[in-house]
Amino acid sequence: MRVLAIIAALLLEQWRPLADRKAYMATLGAWAQWFEQTFDAGEFRHGTIAWLLAVAPLCVLAAIVHYLLLSASPFLAILFHVLVLYLTLGFRQFSHFFTGIQSALRDGGLDRARELLGEWRGESVQSDSTEQVVRLTIEEALLASHRHVFGVLLWYLLLPGPSGALLYRLSCFLAQRWRSRGEFGGFSMKVMRLLEWPAARLTAASFAVVGDFEDAVYCWRSQAASWPEPEAGIVLAAGAGAMGVRLGSSIGQYGEFESRPELGTGEPAAISFLDSTVGLLWRALVLWIFAVVLLSVASALG
Repeated sequence: MRVLAIIAALLLEQWRPLADRKAYMATLGAWAQWFEQTFDAGEFRHGTIAWLLAVAPLCVLAAIVHYLLLSASPFLAILFHVLVLYLTLGFRQFSHFFTGIQSALRDGGLDRARELLGEWRGESVQSDSTEQVVRLTIEEALLASHRHVFGVLLWYLLLPGPSGALLYRLSCFLAQRWRSRGEFGGFSMKVMRLLEWPAARLTAASFAVVGDFEDAVYCWRSQAASWPEPEAGIVLAAGAGAMGVRLGSSIGQYGEFESRPELGTGEPAAISFLDSTVGLLWRALVLWIFAVVLLSVASALG
């Protein structure tokens, strides 16, 4: 059932992307804001209570609905899974940025590419270097695919019903939103690190299998720990090694340079590596689906 739900949700998203993604995100933002206004008194325990009340009931409800629908009709249960995955899973949640940047760079529109990249990252990008824009675009794509596809898939498969997909995506959203709120955001960050520990490593492993295995593993082991966010560093280092491209490194912003560790051992990021990124991500997704199919068949036979 899970394999069918995953494939159906991905196909549906490719055929009919969620048209009103902004309204969807605005609803999530208003939901999170209510918890902030109600519980944020600047202490860790307040953030813990807010997170538990915001996330746990929805995940429990998703599991209960799954079992109720499954007892009534497996077909209805599959439809429920597809609906939740349609909202939480897929490349189309970020691919419009990637495609727009890729098209702009191919047409020589560096300014437009910077504008789209800044909108995607949530902060302005000031650079006259095409290589830097490509580098940051690849980094965003690798992390977005992990957080919108592979991380969601892992927790969807591990927890009952679609509750795992909800848990991971809601945790990502709240951790990103509350990370700057001091002690209040501490619990959401701890939960996110716990969820990311296995997810980041499986994503990195899939990049290694479908790319240059030796370089991916070497970069993962020797470079990932130097990244400010170690779990993100694992994904980026393995992705850079798998594609043979250099990521990380210093970036220029407003006449100043932000120092960042170097990831990868290959060539400088060129526009052609954007196609390589797309290929890597789709091959990794096919690998995941193939693995899920094998596990489902083995479970059915055993």
